[in-house]
Amino acid sequence: MSMATRQRRALPSDPSTTGSSPAYTKVDKPERSDGENEDVDRGLGWLLPLICLGMLRHMSATSNIIHDCDEVFNYWEPLHYLLYNSGFQTWEYSSQFALRSYLYILLHKLVGWPASWWFGEEKVRVFYAVRIFLAVLSVISDAALVVALSQKYGKRLASYTLAMLCLASGCFFASTSFLPSSFSMYAMSLSSALFLFNKPAMAVSVAATGVILGWPFSILAILPLTIYSLVKSFKSVFLTGAVTSIVLMVLSVLVDYDYYKRWTSSVINLLLYNVLGGGESHLYGTEGASFYLRNGFNNFNFCFVLALLFLAILPIAKKKFAPELFVVVSPVYLWIAFMSLQPHKEERFLYPIYPLICVAASAVIESFPDLFRDKYNPNGPSVLVMVAKFLRPLALGLILCASHSRTFSLINGYSAPIEIYKHLDYHDDAGTGSVLCVGSEWHRFPSSFFIPDYVGQVRWLDDGFTGLLPIPFNSSLGGTSAAPSYFNNKNKASEGQYLRDPEQCTFLIELQLQRPYPTRGSDLSKWEIVAALPYLDRELSPPMYRSFFIPYQWQQKNVFGQYRLLRRIQK
Repeated sequence: MSMATRQRRALPSDPSTTGSSPAYTKVDKPERSDGENEDVDRGLGWLLPLICLGMLRHMSATSNIIHDCDEVFNYWEPLHYLLYNSGFQTWEYSSQFALRSYLYILLHKLVGWPASWWFGEEKVRVFYAVRIFLAVLSVISDAALVVALSQKYGKRLASYTLAMLCLASGCFFASTSFLPSSFSMYAMSLSSALFLFNKPAMAVSVAATGVILGWPFSILAILPLTIYSLVKSFKSVFLTGAVTSIVLMVLSVLVDYDYYKRWTSSVINLLLYNVLGGGESHLYGTEGASFYLRNGFNNFNFCFVLALLFLAILPIAKKKFAPELFVVVSPVYLWIAFMSLQPHKEERFLYPIYPLICVAASAVIESFPDLFRDKYNPNGPSVLVMVAKFLRPLALGLILCASHSRTFSLINGYSAPIEIYKHLDYHDDAGTGSVLCVGSEWHRFPSSFFIPDYVGQVRWLDDGFTGLLPIPFNSSLGGTSAAPSYFNNKNKASEGQYLRDPEQCTFLIELQLQRPYPTRGSDLSKWEIVAALPYLDRELSPPMYRSFFIPYQWQQKNVFGQYRLLRRIQK
């Protein structure tokens, strides 16, 4: 009989000698004989995750581009209206439809209002103050997840997850996006952390907050955690979850009544519109079944591939990761499968599971040596095990480098819209009541927070778009309680959405690309270029080079247009 076997018999604390099998924790790992588990018991404290995530989320808040026009028109614009009594309204905010909750907007007004008082006319600073608030929420929730993983499974898994949460492109961009799906992502991280901290009632309460206050459809993503928690501790979990849900639903209805001036629930309205056939959500944004697989690889590269392989390594690492970590990670599969079946697809729909992708991939990387261990002698020396240990930092490094490459490419290729609007601050000599005109670039409008007070109007020009565009809130019709007749839920254009006389334009925003047809700004006898920045031409640039920054090749292989701010020449 080997010495290792005699030592195991001598340990009275060995779970195999007792009548119970306690849940796996980091202390159940084998005695360190090769330095593998050295210092693992100390785990990661709060300081390192808070510092690392804080720095990266601050970078995201100050450099992140706006990835979706829905973020601007459905969230930044209503917030701007609540703060400054001006801004664009979408049909979803018409009291006739009431698909969006002002409760979510009010959460951000708690930061926006004091910031608007402090910064005065510098509205751009208010914009970034709200983004910093979003970054703080992300830091707290993700740091909690990292610490929970460290306490439950050891610092190696937690460190890998921390690195991916910091540098993965998807997390970098989603963390400071003003979107309900981002709020649901914060809730998903925090609820998963509380679940691993063995606080199931609090976990379900936070998850319910993410669903009701954030995005109702994320209820599917929290089902595994909720069901497992109910089985584990039904009474406390059910009562806490029910009370949280009822309080938030009542509060949401009261806030909706205050703004829409009628009894309605935006949460229920949104579900009816998208699920039960109450609207036409499939009219735009339809993609094939592989959309989220391609999108997931773009935003997480090999991290996404490894995350999908979590189920494959689970039989080998079952003692370590089942059932708790499997419960935490399982929404990745449920969510991707469910969302892939829907005809209407957008990148932001995957945001709630972004942190879980990092956790799943980290678990796979951490388990590399387990794939080659001898189950009869798991601590014995093996060349393949040593190679697998070497592959762990190699795989992590490859993922982080590819992630940085993706982030760098998007920020440098597509940041021109936000930056070009800032140049309006230097042209206030145009006079109060100036008109800024935007044509086909309406969907890249960064919000009214970038429009100085001397600009009286932002108007859309007809460049061939046939859908319904946002129209300014009309205080004379009731503002937030108005139900304007020019809005509809069929995406049909309104007659009054375009400025019919372009001669009224003082400024013009335009993207100049290498195309055979002229643009309005091409007539330099009428317009002077006052600011121009490069903008990556997606159609003419190779997919690999536009998606990832490759040194010495990114500038050469890609094609760039000019994002321009033009001013009318006075005659």
